[in-house]
Amino acid sequence: MNLKTYGKKYCKMKNKYLMICLLGLAFSIKIGAQDLHYSQFYNSPLNLNPATTGVFNGDKRFSLSFRDQWRFVPVPWTTFSLAYDFKKYLADDKHFLGLGANLNYDRQGDSKLTLTGLNIAGSYNRSLNANNIVSGGLMIGYNTRAFNSDNLTWDKQWNGVEFNPDAPTGEVNNARRIGLFELAAGVNYRWQKSERTKVDVGIGGYHINQPSASFTINKESLPIHLTLSAVGNVKVTNQLDVQLSAMRQSQEKYNETLLGGLVKFYINQKRGKETQVHVGMGYRTAGSIIPTFAVQYNEWYASFSYDLDSNQFNDITSSNRGGPEFHLRYIIKNVRPLKDRKNCPIY
Repeated sequence: MNLKTYGKKYCKMKNKYLMICLLGLAFSIKIGAQDLHYSQFYNSPLNLNPATTGVFNGDKRFSLSFRDQWRFVPVPWTTFSLAYDFKKYLADDKHFLGLGANLNYDRQGDSKLTLTGLNIAGSYNRSLNANNIVSGGLMIGYNTRAFNSDNLTWDKQWNGVEFNPDAPTGEVNNARRIGLFELAAGVNYRWQKSERTKVDVGIGGYHINQPSASFTINKESLPIHLTLSAVGNVKVTNQLDVQLSAMRQSQEKYNETLLGGLVKFYINQKRGKETQVHVGMGYRTAGSIIPTFAVQYNEWYASFSYDLDSNQFNDITSSNRGGPEFHLRYIIKNVRPLKDRKNCPIY
């Protein structure tokens, strides 16, 4: 192969990957798509709906979530969340508060386009009767978005013969970091028959204040992100449960639906050695199959899933690989005196 032919092939290859990176960056900025994106949405409740804050079987909940995808492009997309929430019981057994906070970090692509956010959430929950609970929640927070242009290349650095990284880029945008306030709200309805048979249905809205999230002088507002979710768990036998879940999310022109199911096997139900194994599958309408596996031992819970993608983006990159996702949770249940125990516990 002569030098001229090699140069043409090298340029085509560089252009292909440059175009993929720029498309990924443009896509992220256009739809504000640094919104967190978990396939196991039910395992990151504060990022799903503020009204779910404190709604769980226990008193204190610690959650960690991690997702990694598209590392092969190479424009890796890494997401990390850390959350804590707890209950605050009121004098009336029919009311309780949920309070919590979460820290989110998200990084995308060669530009290291990042989102770092700290949010505080609260919910008010009322038991209508022994089987029905309604909740309303609010979340406020402060997020920063930033990128690094050191690893980016531009058309003006190509002189027609070779690439010169020291040549002027011609770019005049100097903004590298911006800050914005987050305001979110949601409502949730829970029907519960027992600790193992229950249904949650809720709707949450993020960016309802529509903050400006532009790195340029054009102050474009971040679109409202809406989520409609439903998660149901049914006790089939003493050793077996079935969980079904669905979520519909939309943000301006972006729409997506996630469906999933888990079979929960109760391996050991002896107090202090309670062990469960969960196996299931999810489906994303964008074109992903999501096998899921989880283990719960007493109050520790760990789950793993892997997105097997088959969409246009992967067709361009000649790959059907997706992204791994991991969640870890620990719940503390306080021991209260008998007189303080609730006649209608929140499961």
